[in-house]
Amino acid sequence: MNYINTLLFAIYPYIALSVFFLGSLIRYDRDQYTWKTSSSQIFESRQLRRGSILFHVGIIMILLGHFVGLLTPTAVWHVLGISASFKQLVAMLLGGIFGLICLAGLIILIKRRLTNPRVRANTNIMDFTILWLLLAQLVLGLLSIFVSTGHMDGQEMLKLMSWAQSIVTFQANDAAVSIASVHWIYKLHVWLGMTLFLVFPFSRLVHIWSVPVGYLNRRYQLVRARAR
Repeated sequence: MNYINTLLFAIYPYIALSVFFLGSLIRYDRDQYTWKTSSSQIFESRQLRRGSILFHVGIIMILLGHFVGLLTPTAVWHVLGISASFKQLVAMLLGGIFGLICLAGLIILIKRRLTNPRVRANTNIMDFTILWLLLAQLVLGLLSIFVSTGHMDGQEMLKLMSWAQSIVTFQANDAAVSIASVHWIYKLHVWLGMTLFLVFPFSRLVHIWSVPVGYLNRRYQLVRARAR
């Protein structure tokens, strides 16, 4: 069991993250034509707009929460006067709210893919794979909130923080030890998250790298009606 724990949570994360970064670079270098969302808006826009807004608002806030919550050193929280139990409570509340928002949007998008013949015909296997993986990950995340109610002292959360920070600082042995005793639902949530990183370069998710930040500083374009 120790070997499996080390393999899944101390070795697999580095494999997944290596594929995530190197795969994205290789795809951008060799196959830029596929570096796009492959939008199906032309086939149906109403459900796409509604589901996409809910999904993106939810997923952005969830990712931001995970990034700040897991990677901010415990000492920083202590300096700010935030206890582990209070941090966990806030994480449960905000995670639940934005998780449900994201889930609602994702269900709309999945339903649209399954029930609209034209959209379904424009959907490949990887598209469905990503949608189902995201759905499973969201459900696991929401279920973990109920598990968290059984230990409001925040100790399980501290173990997950230690795991994440050990991974990014290349302390694989410490990472394996930190996560060894946490509830299985957290482990499955972490493993599936790493799997999403693994398949990322082979899906339309690569468009995340191309967030149009420059658009915010772009000069206004004047569009005039054609003279008759």
